[in-house]
Amino acid sequence: MTLALSGEKIAKQIEKRFPEGVIESGADSLLVKGELLLEIAAYLKTAPGLDFDYLTAITAVDYYDYFEVVYQLTSLKHNHGLVLKARCYDRDNPVLPSVVGLWRGADFQEREIYDLMGIGFEGHPNMKRIVLWEGFEGHPLRKDFL
Repeated sequence: MTLALSGEKIAKQIEKRFPEGVIESGADSLLVKGELLLEIAAYLKTAPGLDFDYLTAITAVDYYDYFEVVYQLTSLKHNHGLVLKARCYDRDNPVLPSVVGLWRGADFQEREIYDLMGIGFEGHPNMKRIVLWEGFEGHPLRKDFL
């Protein structure tokens, strides 16, 4: 069984390198600033003792006031995991940096989030719909979708 690392403990490590990067931390999750997501994710992947070399899943949640993108990270080497979160506050054009360059498994997952929630991922190599057809109006997993 994978051990869930403390978000509070990891936040202290991250704040040494990215002083303004962590918004909040919990028992097993970490919320970071969207504009620093890629740099913090790269740090989590390469930092000795963390080595989050596997992206288990990405999903997104619509909280009306903002979107939250949730990344489930795992270290196969150390058998531990962490939930990393970032928020988008712009409903008209929500964008986060793509993590495909760090974890290739993010490719289709980011495209699915783009297609169904309308969150774009800057730097994604092929940001286009994956579930619905081109020309489909809107994003059906948004709470304001009619």
